Amino acid sequence: MKKLHVAVLFGGRSGEHDVSLMSARSVLSVLDPAKYDVTQIGITHDGKWLTGEDVLEKFESGKLDGLEHFVLSPDPSDATRHSSHVDVFFPVLHGTFGEDGTLQGLFELANVAYIGAGVVGSSVGMDKGVFKDVMVANQIPVVDTMVVLRAEIEKDMVAVIEKAEMVSDYPLFTKPANLGSSVGVTKCSNRSDLQEGLMEAASFDRRVLVQKGIRDAREIEVSVLGNDDPVASVPGEVLPSREFYSYESKYIDGTSGLLIPANLPADVSERICEYAVRAYKAIDCAGMARVDFFVEKDTNKIYLNELNTIPGFTKISMYPKLWEASGLPYNKLVDRLIELAMERKSDRDHTSYTFRSQG
Repeated sequence: MKKLHVAVLFGGRSGEHDVSLMSARSVLSVLDPAKYDVTQIGITHDGKWLTGEDVLEKFESGKLDGLEHFVLSPDPSDATRHSSHVDVFFPVLHGTFGEDGTLQGLFELANVAYIGAGVVGSSVGMDKGVFKDVMVANQIPVVDTMVVLRAEIEKDMVAVIEKAEMVSDYPLFTKPANLGSSVGVTKCSNRSDLQEGLMEAASFDRRVLVQKGIRDAREIEVSVLGNDDPVASVPGEVLPSREFYSYESKYIDGTSGLLIPANLPADVSERICEYAVRAYKAIDCAGMARVDFFVEKDTNKIYLNELNTIPGFTKISMYPKLWEASGLPYNKLVDRLIELAMERKSDRDHTSYTFRSQG
């Protein structure tokens, strides 16, 4: 069989640039050279697309000498574009300009196969405020939140704080609406914390989410895989080493624990998986997503928190570990994602983009 040519994209113009490099190293390590030819494409902090030899190593060291520009033209008829030999693109790009629908729009214009959600699923999944509105419309329980604009924070901080305090008693959480990996997230126990948290989140996004803190909440995560008929993994529980599952506890000190499968009553696990698949379908997700929940310890009340369309993909990340616990090892998971991308492209090729009136 002819080997597929896979282009793995990593880095990017995002606060999650470094996390992307970690995920890419794991993905690259399991792409079977007997099945795939691989091109590495690194995207710098300022948006340059670079390819060549040992791209990931050079990005990790910060020494980008010897790399050449990679051009993905939005013109699918452009025979000179670098992407003409690529069968499928694998974006391992977390956060803005990778997970938010912008890159997916370029893929669609270029008419290439790519792993993960399309424009709508990516953009809705990325914006935590819009995503929660969609969940409410689909009768899926979420935590009380409000969205405030950076312009409002800069104009009248006091008014924003007063409005935020109407969401709930403290603690409150502030977070950028369009970022992940807990970048820019602050737990706020008083007004001083809230002011600092709003400013921190606003430095990463023009839309800021203020969210009620659920006391004594368990953090439960589910991995979802598929296109039109997605399936959910077993749920797993995050055991944060800090006050909450922060960037540092995820990627720096690595001291947070994971309990897979989560110790939950069977009916609670089933309901969480049902909500995860419903949420996935509601935003027209494809390929993969990790869906995060809070579960109250005393009542087992469930709140869907977020859906991540390009979840962390290191070998110790929850998304692949949950599938491993469900019987799908990391290398087979990557194979399946490539298959799903090719299936999605085949389905898209059946769509007509021209119309001629019969009148």
